[in-house]
Amino acid sequence: MDLFNNTTVSTPKIKRDANLNDRIPDGLFLACPYCGAQLYSKQLGDHRVCPACGYGFRLQARERVALMTTDFEELDADLKLADTDFPGYAGKLERAQQQTELGDSVLTGIATLEDQKVALGIMDSYFIMGSLGTITGEKITRLFEHATAAKLPVILYTASGGARMQEGIHSLMQMAKVSAAVAAHQEAGLPYIVILTDPTMGGVTASFAMQGDITLAEPHALVGFAGKRVIEQTIHEKLPKEFQRAETVLENGFIDAIVQRPAMTATLAQLVRFHQTQEVK
Repeated sequence: MDLFNNTTVSTPKIKRDANLNDRIPDGLFLACPYCGAQLYSKQLGDHRVCPACGYGFRLQARERVALMTTDFEELDADLKLADTDFPGYAGKLERAQQQTELGDSVLTGIATLEDQKVALGIMDSYFIMGSLGTITGEKITRLFEHATAAKLPVILYTASGGARMQEGIHSLMQMAKVSAAVAAHQEAGLPYIVILTDPTMGGVTASFAMQGDITLAEPHALVGFAGKRVIEQTIHEKLPKEFQRAETVLENGFIDAIVQRPAMTATLAQLVRFHQTQEVK
């Protein structure tokens, strides 16, 4: 056999499936937003937690409810904004409503956690970044009013980029309205427990997210008012990497505890049960 002849050997062509990309599901491999670990999606488990650092990937409100309880009665499901004059806002709302199956950026209702009945609110970062709009504020206010009348504790998961710019001053007014409902609930001697999730920023942090009797957070959640880049540009200094992360906020006394997501429901039920025991005494 002549290894040095000039005969051209043709390489057989590999037949490729034109529809192969259509059959590969999106999100099969993910990078942790906090530690950067490359993960196979099934490694996250039902709670969608990074096995390397404990960061909880963002969940939709209904996904959280499914992890917490099978006994949930939604309140104010049909409450939606009637006036959407801001250009393009109506379409944005409609897309968010279809994606999350919510009328606005918070899901509210009455839930049972390990035999403990509570008023439960969950803000959804998939709905226009969990922004605080008129309907969001109205639903949270009604949740507190219902809980006060029914003598129920309130548990609220916060997730927000801040006030919703398309609604202008009406969005900012929700901070005061919800805060008044929180105050009335607390004056009635009823507990309010907040869970800060990633991210909780802007006007939500400046109001009801920091008004709880007990403030918990998920690991590495971003918690703050103004964004890190805005602060750096204002003070002309580079901020630490962990600035505004839940662990730093905990060290500075604004959070009571950081709880891993799989343990959160049991922790909340225990806190509610402890408060009811104290009431009996």
